[in-house]
Amino acid sequence: MTAQSAPAAQTARSRQWQLVSRPQAEPQPSDVRLVEVELPELAPGQVRVANEFVSVDPYMRGRMDDVKSYVPPFGLGEAMTGGAVGRVVASTAEELPVGTLVTHALGWRDVAQGDASGFRAVPEVSGPSGEAVSSSVHLGILGLTGQTAYVGLTSVAHLQPGEVVFVSGAAGAVGSAVGQVARLLGASRVVGSAGGPEKTARLRERSGFDAALDYKAAPVREQLPALVPDGVDVYFDNVGGDHLEAALDVMNRGGRLALCGAISGYNADRSAPRTPGPDNLANAITRGLTLQGFTLGSYAAQLPEATARLAEWFAAGELVHEETVVDGVERTFEAFSSMMRGGNTGKMVVRVG
Repeated sequence: MTAQSAPAAQTARSRQWQLVSRPQAEPQPSDVRLVEVELPELAPGQVRVANEFVSVDPYMRGRMDDVKSYVPPFGLGEAMTGGAVGRVVASTAEELPVGTLVTHALGWRDVAQGDASGFRAVPEVSGPSGEAVSSSVHLGILGLTGQTAYVGLTSVAHLQPGEVVFVSGAAGAVGSAVGQVARLLGASRVVGSAGGPEKTARLRERSGFDAALDYKAAPVREQLPALVPDGVDVYFDNVGGDHLEAALDVMNRGGRLALCGAISGYNADRSAPRTPGPDNLANAITRGLTLQGFTLGSYAAQLPEATARLAEWFAAGELVHEETVVDGVERTFEAFSSMMRGGNTGKMVVRVG
């Protein structure tokens, strides 16, 4: 035990969200509950962390269903989990003394506790002019969000300089990062979709997109061709559904589609007939397209490179950290629901404080 470590007998309380029933369509407040639990005393090699920000993300909707996926479903009556960043307030682990800023997967709560191996120390970040930057950046452009964008464009879509990129859900956490990273990697034209004129304007004015379409104004399939007169070489899909069909219409021969998410169907009524797939999938055959789904966990070897490049660009002022902040751990489910309905620009996070 170090001089900064907590006494072994010290205990604390934690407010945690639990899933109590599995949604059939859009999750309702009755599907979850916020409880307060007493944490046990720290065992050797453990830390207690006061979360500063917790993340809410589309993939969490899938974990509310009891289905096989790349991550296990949330257990009923158990604390939900997700990305978070916070500061060590008690420790029996020499490698993570009190005061250390860490990221970890024990979100959906205000205080997290566990073995030090489950927490990763991250640096304090300054902006290009030396200004202090919120620790939430480690959940967004310098965290899984930015890493997903980088890996999807480089290791999955194999983006080459001079190519045209289309991004669905471009005003969301990953989408806004994809547009910026694509530009830095040399894309000749970057086009995104978003819901509403304010979001599309923000994509052009703040995130460096050449053009953006409002999917609420008219069908994507009708709008997209005029914005990509030379076709699309790389499509980064966060939405699926009508966006995927629209992309298949305009893909160039040998184009690559990186399938990261399909949020358009996440809240579909599980008791209703399933929506048919794209009606133009044959284009993948005739144009020699590659459609590859991916999750970041399969690309651990690429993460050091992604982290280094993102940090370099951010320090130089070439990346903008887009986020929407909701205050209070008690509003975490509210923030999640808003994000699923498109109520965010950039990364949706909850400031626990």
